[in-house]
Amino acid sequence: MQDLGPGAPAGGRSEACFEDGVRRVDYVLAYHVKKTGAAHRRAARGADGGLLRRLRRSMSLRGSRAALQPRDDPEVAAQQQQASYHDDDKRFSRTQFEEKLLEMGLQLERDEESNIPGIGFLKIHAPWNILCREAEFLKLKMPTKKVYEVNQGNNIVENIRLFIHKVTAPLHPKVDCSRPQSVKPLSHPFSREKQHLLLGSGVYTAAYPVHDLLYEEWASYSVFYKYQPISLIRKYFGEKVGLYFAWLGVYTQMLIPAAIVGVIVFLYGCATVDDDIPSMEICDPRNNITMCPMCDSACSYWRLSSACGTARASHLFDNPATVFFSIFMALWAVLFMEHWKRRQMRLNYIWDLTGYEEEENEKVKLTCTDRMPAYLTTLVMMAFMITVTFAIVFGVILYRITIKSLLHFSSYPAARSNIRATVKTTAAIINLIAIIIMDEIYAAIARWLTRLEVPKTDKSFEDRLIFKTFILKFVNAFTPIVYLAFFRGRLVGRPGSYLYVVGSYRMEECAHAGCLMELCIQLCITMLGKQLIQNNLFEIGIPKLKKLLRRRKTDMDAEQEAELNKRLLRHEKDHQLGPFGGLAPEYMEMIIQFGMVTLFVASFPLAPLFALLNNIIEIRLDAKKFVMGLRRPIAVRAKDIGIWYNLLRGLSKVAVIVNAFVISFTSDFIPRLVYQYMYSPDGSMHGFVNHTLSVFNTSDFQTGTAPLDPEILGYKVPLCRYKDYREPPGSSSSYEFTKEFWAILAARLAFVILFQNVVMLMSDFIDWLIPDIPKDISLQIHKEKILMVELFMKEEQSRWYSGGRDPRPEKADPSPLLKRSPLMPPPGRDPYAHTANC
Repeated sequence: MQDLGPGAPAGGRSEACFEDGVRRVDYVLAYHVKKTGAAHRRAARGADGGLLRRLRRSMSLRGSRAALQPRDDPEVAAQQQQASYHDDDKRFSRTQFEEKLLEMGLQLERDEESNIPGIGFLKIHAPWNILCREAEFLKLKMPTKKVYEVNQGNNIVENIRLFIHKVTAPLHPKVDCSRPQSVKPLSHPFSREKQHLLLGSGVYTAAYPVHDLLYEEWASYSVFYKYQPISLIRKYFGEKVGLYFAWLGVYTQMLIPAAIVGVIVFLYGCATVDDDIPSMEICDPRNNITMCPMCDSACSYWRLSSACGTARASHLFDNPATVFFSIFMALWAVLFMEHWKRRQMRLNYIWDLTGYEEEENEKVKLTCTDRMPAYLTTLVMMAFMITVTFAIVFGVILYRITIKSLLHFSSYPAARSNIRATVKTTAAIINLIAIIIMDEIYAAIARWLTRLEVPKTDKSFEDRLIFKTFILKFVNAFTPIVYLAFFRGRLVGRPGSYLYVVGSYRMEECAHAGCLMELCIQLCITMLGKQLIQNNLFEIGIPKLKKLLRRRKTDMDAEQEAELNKRLLRHEKDHQLGPFGGLAPEYMEMIIQFGMVTLFVASFPLAPLFALLNNIIEIRLDAKKFVMGLRRPIAVRAKDIGIWYNLLRGLSKVAVIVNAFVISFTSDFIPRLVYQYMYSPDGSMHGFVNHTLSVFNTSDFQTGTAPLDPEILGYKVPLCRYKDYREPPGSSSSYEFTKEFWAILAARLAFVILFQNVVMLMSDFIDWLIPDIPKDISLQIHKEKILMVELFMKEEQSRWYSGGRDPRPEKADPSPLLKRSPLMPPPGRDPYAHTANC
């Protein structure tokens, strides 16, 4: 163990401290070491020498190479010599890098005799004076002795917020109680930006801060009903991670009213299903309505009463309450965005980020010629991958058509009686499997395309990667749903003149009750499958699988591994954890879920409930993963959630249009209204089913498309019915669209326009009514600026009268307001070196 920094008094060693037990380990760099006898001797000699001696030794090793023995294999010797060159290069790079760290004032300690074979660690400690210097570079706001009272405000919204806070007080974690909420210290910013450590490729194998203790008020599943300790998360992981969990908490909290209303809408459908006249007419066997075959040759005629179960199930989701719920969810999305903006502004104020502006490194201007090849590659690849998604959906369509025909040929009565349920469910599962597989492929392709563009800053790289990944994953997840909602059953044709694809494959028809039920099944399986398999099972199962494989490689059983974990120090345990891969996968998972909740909520009102149940588990699962499954990430400052807010806002706008089209074209809401107020003799829904069915003469079937068993019902069928608005056979315009068809189409389009404009107008009114910045926060920011000016003037005035310093601003102390407060340590003391463990 080599201490490369200034000495310190000896003491008991702790897991998160240097060998002296006093200085805390702030950062760790890991690298490969060769555990040879020579290496041990060199390490022992290096412990007594300085950095210059190690540098000379590393340079001399580059020039001294052992000669090959005559009996050595030349190929093996060449490989060993090449490996030795690489090891010496890495050792030399590490030595140079460590010398620069020492010049910066950091304190280092090397540990090459760790409990992990072949891994050495360089532990880094930042003294208090270095932290003060970096705080100035980061423009951190530091507390001063001046404190002021925080006014809570007297408006209605603020009173409601305070009342809710008091009622939910038992749900708040018992942390961050050291300072009263009504008092806030005045803070003063510093003036420069942060510089990152540059690590050579392969010189170090890992770089991470050391994990510390985090309250079990967050990561334990037993506290799922409590609020998150957001301020503690921010102190531990930084503002960027803190904002993610704050946003996730607000989103989950806002799902509660949406889930309650969705359950009420579903229960309304259950309560009124027995009073639904169209469902009763379909289920009544006395009507004896004979329907046309659903496929060519293999399918035969069938009675409409056999679709009774589907019709009753469709009413659970296709009823007048779904229109209200669609409007409610559109307004809910606006309220959620407004609530988050206000919550984000409040956090910025509490965390002293109100004056913080993110700065990017200077970009090198690229010419159009430099950028064009990468951009063209990106466009071509994204278009190709979207085409692949369409091809997969088309393949599932062919699967449904083929399986339906094969099941009609089946000799098993059970298979023939459950054809619709079998085809719907299996097709939805196949779509789910394809979505999960393609999601992983699309994520890798998006990262590869972003690297081709060579963005000049981390923020630019992250934004481009997020945008590409979102486009590909959004298309992948929603293409099957869009097909069921807007295309299936539209491009079918009619009996005797059906539309065919790929030769003899006849396009699919919807059930008599419409495609809304199949859309609901697809949404349910996709949403639950992604949440259970892709999000939760993968996050739990893959780390356990990696741990099992690692155990098999080391030939250790569970007891031996437990014994080894007891001997490992804190930084060695962290090395066993997975690297932090960023927040993009976590955000992407929630953005796709937000789309499922808002875009097609008219067809699946239980989506908010499933999302709420998932997120309650997701918060604690992510917390456990961040604390126990991943290395602690470097804290990154941020004042908002960045591009994710724009994606959420775009989805909320699109959701209004999508739900308008779902209600108009996918459900029977508009045809029912038109029939009730234009064509019904008594203003009721009696006769609606017969009104939606057209007549077909079975003698007009094309050659080879008539049923092979035309008398399956026990009698010859001269006329059959199909769902459409067409003229009857024998009329002057046989099988042409009727005037009812055009009237209903006009009503559908009018409803889309009316729904979209009314909801957009209400959304804009709510956006205008609710200010982005809470009034009390705006007043406090203004008050803080006034107090800062007053304090500055008092300091200048006191120094002027004391006569001890030059009061001119250009020669004044650059940070005169940063007097030592009770929250800051006395001069000459390094508070960061001492913790509860050290």
